[in-house]
Amino acid sequence: MPTFDYRAQDANGRNCRGQQEADNARHARQLLRERGLRPSQLSEARTHRATRSRGRLGVTDLALVTRQLSTLIHAGLPLEEALGAVAAQSAKRHVSSVLLAVRNRVTEGHALATALSAFPRAFPELFRATVAAGERSGHLGHVLEQLADYTEARHASRQKIQLALVYPLILLIASFAIVGFLLGYVVPDVVKIFVNSGQPLPVLTRAMIALSTGLRDYGWLLLLLVLAAFGTARWALQQPALKLRWHALLLNVPMVGGVLRAMEAARFASTLSILGKSAVPLVDALEISATVIANLAIRHRMLDVARTVREGATLASGLERSGDIPPMMLHLIASGERAGELDSMLARAAEQQEKTLAARIALVVSLFEPIMLVLMGGVVLLIVMAILLPILSLNQLVN
Repeated sequence: MPTFDYRAQDANGRNCRGQQEADNARHARQLLRERGLRPSQLSEARTHRATRSRGRLGVTDLALVTRQLSTLIHAGLPLEEALGAVAAQSAKRHVSSVLLAVRNRVTEGHALATALSAFPRAFPELFRATVAAGERSGHLGHVLEQLADYTEARHASRQKIQLALVYPLILLIASFAIVGFLLGYVVPDVVKIFVNSGQPLPVLTRAMIALSTGLRDYGWLLLLLVLAAFGTARWALQQPALKLRWHALLLNVPMVGGVLRAMEAARFASTLSILGKSAVPLVDALEISATVIANLAIRHRMLDVARTVREGATLASGLERSGDIPPMMLHLIASGERAGELDSMLARAAEQQEKTLAARIALVVSLFEPIMLVLMGGVVLLIVMAILLPILSLNQLVN
């Protein structure tokens, strides 16, 4: 429940101040008068204002809240009561605070979409636009149910991708750690015997000793250079022009570019589908769907598609000129436009693209694992050869 700071006068005319919890400002004034106080100033407490400006919901929390709201509205509860019930049900304080703030704005007469716009970090533009369309059509419960399904599906898809990349990432880190340990601690102690013998060492052994010595003596400098490069790259990616060029470059990388295009195509189609089912106009839906795309190069081309559709072109022709949508998806979208079933065809295209994306990610991961194992085996082989070659030379000298 929100907290309000107040200044007031008591029954004896003395000034006092404090805090009062209430549903809204009018409720707070009423509670203060019931306590025998005459409020002169009333404002939201600083902690509550911070909640309004920085409130943020995770994907799981957003999906759960949307599902609960949909169920309660379907059951016939008024919107403000449904918001209060979901806020009371939530065990997380920041989620409850955001929902109660939204409920207060709804109680004051604002539409739900307008109330949600006060928390742009908690409720994305896609969410707010879909809710606004549901309020206009009078089917808010159904639209919220679609939003919950969409949010859960996007979260599940993201988790699948993250889980698929966990093992390759662990393998990569372990490989670097093992090679660093061998070069930094094992190789110097082993080859010290050969260095002290005074015999000429093979080229591979000398190179390995030089690399090992460099890592031990200048490893800290290498670490600083890596951190500096990471910081520079992070700063560069915050510059719009450089970030756009980097995203365009990623699309041309073999295998990686195909996976990125498939990922963005699936995200774009599923977002456009739910907006269309919620009766959002096509041009507005295209612009909102473009903002969901993470790759800036594809996002700009999708915004161009929205402009061409506004000028009278068909969606399929605009997407075909962009070059970012797979041919099968284009055929489904064109068929949906001709039959007047664009929304269902977009949903089918998104589902098909999700399956294609999962197959591509599985292929990339399945190729990455043996490549890493072969590279790791090659590096270890070089280290072993660098140690064995001096031993073989000593054996030849003894014979």
